[in-house]
Amino acid sequence: MGKTISEKILSSHSKKDVYAGDIIVANIDLAIAQDGTGPLTVQKIRELNRAVKNPSKTIFFIDHASPSPRKELSDAHTILREFTIESGCKLYDIGCGISHQIIAEEYVNPGEIVIGADSHTCTAGALGAFATGMGSTDIAVGMVLGKTWFRVPETYKILVTGKLPVGTYPKDLILYIIGKLGANGATYKALEFSGETIERMEMAGRLTLTNMAVEAGAKTGLIATDKTTEEYLIRQGRGEKYVEIKPDKDANYKREIYIDASDLVPLVSVPHRVDNVKPASELSDIKLDQVYIGTCTNGRIEDFRIAAKILRGKKRNPETRLIIAPASKDVYEKALEEGLIKIFLNAGATILPPGCGPCVGVHGGILGNGEICLSTQNRNFKGRMGNPDAEIYLASPATAAYSALSGVISDPQEAML
Repeated sequence: MGKTISEKILSSHSKKDVYAGDIIVANIDLAIAQDGTGPLTVQKIRELNRAVKNPSKTIFFIDHASPSPRKELSDAHTILREFTIESGCKLYDIGCGISHQIIAEEYVNPGEIVIGADSHTCTAGALGAFATGMGSTDIAVGMVLGKTWFRVPETYKILVTGKLPVGTYPKDLILYIIGKLGANGATYKALEFSGETIERMEMAGRLTLTNMAVEAGAKTGLIATDKTTEEYLIRQGRGEKYVEIKPDKDANYKREIYIDASDLVPLVSVPHRVDNVKPASELSDIKLDQVYIGTCTNGRIEDFRIAAKILRGKKRNPETRLIIAPASKDVYEKALEEGLIKIFLNAGATILPPGCGPCVGVHGGILGNGEICLSTQNRNFKGRMGNPDAEIYLASPATAAYSALSGVISDPQEAML
């Protein structure tokens, strides 16, 4: 019987043939934690009184509160700094960027297993890896043993054909998929994104798709490797790590979903659920206090190029704050070299250091009571940006940038068609 991508990767790491529903123990290639989950992970490792199995592939990131806005968070950072020194594990300190972006840039390879104490670890599936988030205790065990247990997930095949219309982007596609599936519609499933639309998509767009797979409840999101994967790995200095990872033609899928991308329009997730999706054109009465462009979902250089094209030579609405945060130091450097940061500054934006910024509601743009933000992040749960009395709408960088100019949610197709 043929295998899905998940079944192939989990088979290779457990050294036996495995299929959906099997309970297995598999070796892991990379384990990560960040400053929100890392201190508990460190505590559990110390309780186990065991050394980390593979320090060079065990990485901690200070990205959620970067730099720290409070002494309690500073103390949490100290825990990670001290532990990585004593254990030999790697640490990416403040200003380096977001864990999910950095591991895509520097570590993840096709066919690997990645576990992280962060639900958006599934981002790495764009590179043909089985990547998933777990709790801090499970990650501690994985770091110590170099392996962990899985129930092999069933897979939904999402086949996308057609060309995305002007003004419509991978973020709109994944919002459409989440709206179609529902927030719990793919619980503990693997989402395999395929079809000609995905094959034409650059790596940045693929990372956006897999990043938000968990917003439909998925265990992971995956994309078969191809020339785009290989070229990305070559640019990142690890072209020799490329291998072909794709499903068998007779793989067994729990469900198959077909989407014509040419039918899509710019979409927005309305508070307080990611699956509460509406066309941007229907929300022009929503006045915005803040627009945020960044995060592990849409803080890449490709996203900034889209936003800069819309913002060039223009000014944000004077009643709408515009905050921009690169997903990594590398993205920041490229944005400086290409003159994008100057475009943003001239448009009236505030630039934050590389990191998660206000997405998690810790610092860098916490909303006031009754305020409304349009963000390129992946979640709009009540209180997500630090205030349960505020509202968060989600959209693509194009919709966010165009809306920052008007001060209300606006359809970017108006400016592009």
